[in-house]
Amino acid sequence: MNFYSTRGQTPATAIDAALSAGLAPDGGLYVPERLPTLHALPPADADLATVAHSLLAPYFAQSSLRDALPELCRRAYDFPATLRTLSQPQDRLLELFHGPTAAFKDYAARFLAEALAGLRDERSADTTIVVATSGDTGAAVAAAFHRRPGFRVLILYPDGRVSPRQAHGLGCWGDNVRALRVDGDFDACQRLAKQALADSELRAARPLSSANSISLGRLLPQAAYYAQAALRHHAEHGTTLNFIVPTGNLGNACAAIVAQRMGLPIGEIRLATNANDTLPRYLGGADYAPQPTRATLANAMDVGAPSNVERLRHWYRDDAELRAAVHAASVDDASIVDTLRRAPQRHGVVPCPHTATGLHVLEGLRADGDTRPWAVVATAHPAKFDSIVEPLVGHPVPPPPPLAASLAQPASAEPLAADYGALRDRLLAD
Repeated sequence: MNFYSTRGQTPATAIDAALSAGLAPDGGLYVPERLPTLHALPPADADLATVAHSLLAPYFAQSSLRDALPELCRRAYDFPATLRTLSQPQDRLLELFHGPTAAFKDYAARFLAEALAGLRDERSADTTIVVATSGDTGAAVAAAFHRRPGFRVLILYPDGRVSPRQAHGLGCWGDNVRALRVDGDFDACQRLAKQALADSELRAARPLSSANSISLGRLLPQAAYYAQAALRHHAEHGTTLNFIVPTGNLGNACAAIVAQRMGLPIGEIRLATNANDTLPRYLGGADYAPQPTRATLANAMDVGAPSNVERLRHWYRDDAELRAAVHAASVDDASIVDTLRRAPQRHGVVPCPHTATGLHVLEGLRADGDTRPWAVVATAHPAKFDSIVEPLVGHPVPPPPPLAASLAQPASAEPLAADYGALRDRLLAD
């Protein structure tokens, strides 16, 4: 299978080269030439690594990693994605925060690290992974590549726009990982990362790759937990499972669409954003028009120009077909606060602010009479946002052991102007 750029100006590319590059040379995002249908689905009781291998195998059929793929999946997916029932029998929560940095990014970041390590020529110079983050991606990538021979990680995050614990989780690694606090918002960080990846002269001097959701190696592996949850629900109840996905840069949402289009028993996919409502306005009928980012309580979704819109539009014939298939709703801070405060009694869980946007959308569907089974995707552990969550629920939220261990480490980050020249100089000096 070949891979193409969403912008159509890059020749057909094999998966190994697409993974290593991160971003296509024309600035677009790599997409597979087709999304294959799985005619033989994994068994409903399969573990996550087995499900992941089944979904990824068609894309890796011509890869040098093909024979190693089962082992790569076993190493990457060695913690669960738990589908739990909430207080009402048709309401589910897909818990994706059981990895080392307590966020959904851990699954794909670990797979990408394993894949890039498997592709690396030991005689080559070190590769620098440049990653822009709105809070959680950077920590997951840092954990996945920490002390991994042949790789360095440079994290760009918006100074003052992530939670204190997120900031600590970005700067606590040391060794081959460096964090840069950028004087700007996430969109500025993302622009800097894309400029570096598109700079052929820089890449000739310093091998670079990406671990953002613009990377194919982040997109495809995330489909696995949607597939496993849908298979288990279908086996138990005989119905398709619908998903509500809190989203910022749209990578996780696109992964749900990949799983759906590959033939998994997935029904409707709805998106929940925070007050950054570029997607709801566009999917509601307005022209696509990125907006300046607004800071919200759900900071990891503070994205005004989501990169993966290019993939989303690529998979549908036109805007009308896309708008008929995918719906999105914006949830403001006041609604996040209200949902967080009531969640323990109403749903039986303490969510993070991002998960709260999904729960708010679920509550709206139920109020409108929707009785179908819905799973809200829990994107991060609430302890990462203790300063927001604990005052609203009225009690401490203990961090899971891996998060507690990272919080016990010292952390530091270097300041960086939101200027590509400054980033370029920093990469060349490293």
